Amino acid sequence: MSKSGVSHTKKIMPYLLLSPVFIYYAVFWLTPVISGMVEVFTDANGKITLLENFILMFESDLFGESVLNTATFAAISVVLQYFLALLLAVLLNRKFKGAKLLTFAAMIPMAITPTAVAILWKTGLVKEGWVNTVLLFLNLIEEPIVFLNAEGFMAVLLIILIDTWTVTPSVMIILLAGLQGMQKELKEAAYTFGAGKWRIFTDITLPILKPSIITSVILRLIAAIQVWAIAVMVLGFGRAPFLVERIAFYVDVVPGIGTSEKIAFTLSFTTTVIVLLVTVLYLKVSKYGTGVRGNR
Repeated sequence: MSKSGVSHTKKIMPYLLLSPVFIYYAVFWLTPVISGMVEVFTDANGKITLLENFILMFESDLFGESVLNTATFAAISVVLQYFLALLLAVLLNRKFKGAKLLTFAAMIPMAITPTAVAILWKTGLVKEGWVNTVLLFLNLIEEPIVFLNAEGFMAVLLIILIDTWTVTPSVMIILLAGLQGMQKELKEAAYTFGAGKWRIFTDITLPILKPSIITSVILRLIAAIQVWAIAVMVLGFGRAPFLVERIAFYVDVVPGIGTSEKIAFTLSFTTTVIVLLVTVLYLKVSKYGTGVRGNR
């Protein structure tokens, strides 16, 4: 074989090796996505339309509340979970006596499936559940609280607390991995030049953690916008409506109604666009923040 033939083979070989992956995604990912896009921009008769399905979505029950609840959940849960995860990661990185045991205990929620989490908390939040038992034992309340009767913002807050218990360990692991990869010489040099702990944390620790921070925040934003399973399993449909919860509602609860399928597809498309926009916006803001800091 000539040199040109060998060179050509080397160029196309990576594409040949990756071709099974491309075929897999084309069949099992791209095809459903294109089919969904077609459903969004066609009416019940198969005619092309741009706004009809979006109007149906805007006029559907609880759409406005689901958007507000999703935004509230994403904003509060990401900030709360990130703060707790960073606090735990910094604490566990000190490697004090019992740190490994505490790390193991903190990671237990990661091993529990979402269905089991929902069952655990739903049985705990009933009037005679373990949550009220613990609160009464600690004298924090005088009579049992009916948590599952929560509505509106209180229902969203309840789902935030359950999700925080479940998700914080995974964010903590990402941040802890970033902290453990940090060179000790950097801190020692900072101490030598008189820097305090807070200055070291803000000017050395956080910038080094930035890749881990960006990864964890983006993953949590995407997951927070797509929340629905715990809300449905704990409170049921409609009690704490979210965007993806509405999709499940129109697919599982009211299938067969003329417009339900179109609304579900349009909600899916809208949620995907929101996830992409939020991710891009966060990346832009984080990049801008780095540039400003670097110019000081």
